[in-house]
Amino acid sequence: MSVKVLGISGSLRTDSNSEWFLSKTLEFIEQEGLETELLSLRGKTVLPCCGCYGCADAKECVQKGDNFAELFDKMHAADGILVSSPVYFASAVPQLMCLLERAGFAGRMSGKFFSGKVGAPITVARRAGHTFAFAQLLLWYFINDMVIPGSIYWNVGVAGAKGARDANQDAEGLSILEHFAKNMAHVMKKLRAENDA
Repeated sequence: MSVKVLGISGSLRTDSNSEWFLSKTLEFIEQEGLETELLSLRGKTVLPCCGCYGCADAKECVQKGDNFAELFDKMHAADGILVSSPVYFASAVPQLMCLLERAGFAGRMSGKFFSGKVGAPITVARRAGHTFAFAQLLLWYFINDMVIPGSIYWNVGVAGAKGARDANQDAEGLSILEHFAKNMAHVMKKLRAENDA
């Protein structure tokens, strides 16, 4: 059975910096022999969690009328999950947080299936605010009992409003993500080998 990593881009922009960094990270992971898939929240609607606790009884999110269910199913099926977010005001973008908050609630109420999955966030900003958003997203991974590989620095990219033309200038950021990708693939292979033994 193949090991699959799902990358979720929280940016709504075309030619997005954060999506570019995410796609490069997925390429590095593919070079390590793992299957990957990139999903963008661009063009999708994810309503915020309303705190109704309907998922406690239904074992799934009871809100309807948006794209949450299809995204949630992909997260459920993946062995690893990466998310990327642009940083505008020192925090992750709200559309990504809507997805993660609902997925966190529904996942915990339906068997804590995020437990043992591997992943980490990637945040991108022009100058500052990366680490606040990075820490914010790390909290989601930690409370969902996920395995978080390290790297030689935080998974942050430096880029401005010019999209990939800016992002591909951040050689250090790319090397951090390449190292992270190797670590993530290594951890996932070890976990799969233990599970298959």
